[in-house]
Amino acid sequence: MTALTLAGCSGEKEPSATEPTTSRSARPSPSQISDRAERIEGETVSRAPKPVNDGQVLLSVASKQGNAELPLTKEIGAGTLAIQINCQGKGILNVTVDPVGLSFPLNCVNEEVSSTYNEIHLKRARSEGTVRVSAPSTVRWALTVEQ
Repeated sequence: MTALTLAGCSGEKEPSATEPTTSRSARPSPSQISDRAERIEGETVSRAPKPVNDGQVLLSVASKQGNAELPLTKEIGAGTLAIQINCQGKGILNVTVDPVGLSFPLNCVNEEVSSTYNEIHLKRARSEGTVRVSAPSTVRWALTVEQ
């Protein structure tokens, strides 16, 4: 999914470089909902989520448990940075992407895969970045970061 920002004479300010834009704030079309639902249905934590935006993958991790601090493999460019995460097991998983200021929780449950997708639009590039995941040791997860 891609978030668009339209600027005009409405008097509304444009989002700052670190203001997150999540997929929850946009209303997807019925076909987007159907496509996403079909893709989520086959989700697992034993492999990383497939990229959604056909972008460059900056990080892809599968079958992790508990806490992790993961450096991104490439520079974070200007534009949309997206993160998908799947989890399974009882507990709340928290994700933070530094230095861009994106953070969000995901409520994980036993015997089913919980999944979320979040994105942020960056006005400038960053030379490096880190994804921090905090989760109980009983929670298994997988994630993909793309741009």
